[in-house]
Amino acid sequence: MGRLVQNHSTHIEGLIKWLKKISAFDEIKTVTPASLSKTNGRGENLGLKVTVKTKEGYKLLARKGKLVQEVFLVTSLDESEIIEIIEKTNPKSYRKKKGC
Repeated sequence: MGRLVQNHSTHIEGLIKWLKKISAFDEIKTVTPASLSKTNGRGENLGLKVTVKTKEGYKLLARKGKLVQEVFLVTSLDESEIIEIIEKTNPKSYRKKKGC
């Protein structure tokens, strides 16, 4: 089980709960939510997206409403495995996909 680093007092609502589920996977060493900023988007649901490969893992972006927050993962997994973990732990994954 990895560890969740909480070095900021402000996070997107619901993000920490989701990151705790992600950090429970053995292959994830560290999950660190980083800078929080505003954007022009207006997505209602919380979402996580893999953006950049780093030396030790990946940088993800969490978005909800007009807020966006960077999240850094330290892991040896590849991008497709991280995407799979994100989909498995997504709090909204119980909803059916359109067209089903």
